Amino acid sequence: MYRYVAFLRGVMPANARMSDLVACFVTAGFSNVKSVLGSGNVVFAARELSESAVERKAEKAMSECLSRSFYTIARATHALEDLLARDPFAAFKLAPGAKRVVSFLREEPSKKLLLPMERDGARVLAVVGREILTAYQPSPRGPVFMELLKELFGEQLTTRTWDTLKKVAAAATPASGGKPGPRGKTRHAGQ
Repeated sequence: MYRYVAFLRGVMPANARMSDLVACFVTAGFSNVKSVLGSGNVVFAARELSESAVERKAEKAMSECLSRSFYTIARATHALEDLLARDPFAAFKLAPGAKRVVSFLREEPSKKLLLPMERDGARVLAVVGREILTAYQPSPRGPVFMELLKELFGEQLTTRTWDTLKKVAAAATPASGGKPGPRGKTRHAGQ
């Protein structure tokens, strides 16, 4: 069995109970399923699957169990652990108190952007594979960075803070059941 993480777009306690999401993933045939925080992060074990197969299975199970689905982006846990270990934010000079966030895509963007790009204290720093690195300063205008991400990349992504990713990775460790993920064999969407 291998360990995976599913990041569900748009989940919050007001629109989905985490116990219901866990039940959907169990119904889909995943094991050692648990949610992390209340924002649509699910860690679980499964036989070796491509990330796109995990995404399809999870979305189908949610549709059947909840009569609705949340856009799902999956990663093998080793990919998340590698991202955290590399800390790609270290390459950028960030203002004290800047919030670091990572947005996940199913596929690498097809268009190249001139980055970093800044607007109202929000900086899209870089795209690293299928992850978008952003930093922002909290402001009364709210999450300006989300508007900028939507404008640049569309809505088919989901975003987590760096601190949330650390918590998800800790919850997905092999000690909780299963290998970290099919290292070197992770297939991306469309493969």
